[in-house]
Amino acid sequence: MRCNQFIKFGILLKKALNLGAKFLATGHYARIVKSKQGYLLKKAKDLKKDQSYFLYRLNQQELKHIIFPLGNFTKPQIRKMAADFGLSVAEKKDSQEICFLPDGKHGDLIKAKGLNKVKPGDLIDKDGNILGQHQGIPFYTIGQRHGLGVAKGYPLYVTQINAKDNRIIVGTRQDAYASEFTIKEGHFLSKPFKKKVEIKVRIRYNHKEVPAVVYPAKEKLKIIFKKPQFAITPGQSAVCYDRDTVLGGGIIQKVTK
Repeated sequence: MRCNQFIKFGILLKKALNLGAKFLATGHYARIVKSKQGYLLKKAKDLKKDQSYFLYRLNQQELKHIIFPLGNFTKPQIRKMAADFGLSVAEKKDSQEICFLPDGKHGDLIKAKGLNKVKPGDLIDKDGNILGQHQGIPFYTIGQRHGLGVAKGYPLYVTQINAKDNRIIVGTRQDAYASEFTIKEGHFLSKPFKKKVEIKVRIRYNHKEVPAVVYPAKEKLKIIFKKPQFAITPGQSAVCYDRDTVLGGGIIQKVTK
């Protein structure tokens, strides 16, 4: 999300325009459609590979100079084209992690760069009972089940992360469901919401957007799902959709209930 915002469509796009290029083309699976209201960011034809969720922080001026050539094709079609052109990447394995961390071990990177700030702490239940020790906050996320190192006769999931007190709270899967949260750093591709609106919202890449009510509140937005959702995670992005069109979104700040 931040790489797209600051690197690819920040530094790189600015450099391209300064060199006299009119457009920057990238391999994102998404589509840009020009309309009377401006440029619309839409889902890719291949919904399994759609990356529109990661692009919600683009603005109209940036969309004007971006091309997504893959947006109207499926991944198998693109692989066939690559093979026909004799490209060595035709059968390259899909990348699912941060590009500079091919093994996906971001916790180890944060620990290495954290100047000894990543420390073990208490792993507790919702009543405050200590069940064991965690390795350090960066190694856990809301909804995580594996790698907790404790047993209680039923599956345990991370339900809260208390970074201030260096504590991980665990509970049942049902405990990891919530309906209401706030977002900060709201960004919209055209006009921001000025009144209550019913829309569909996605809270992570592999989450299917679902109906919610969005309430504008000064510099933040409050979002209430019509049905509780699993693992609403502070720090992740919540992105609003109108069918296949991205409207905008923001960073999940606090889960209220």
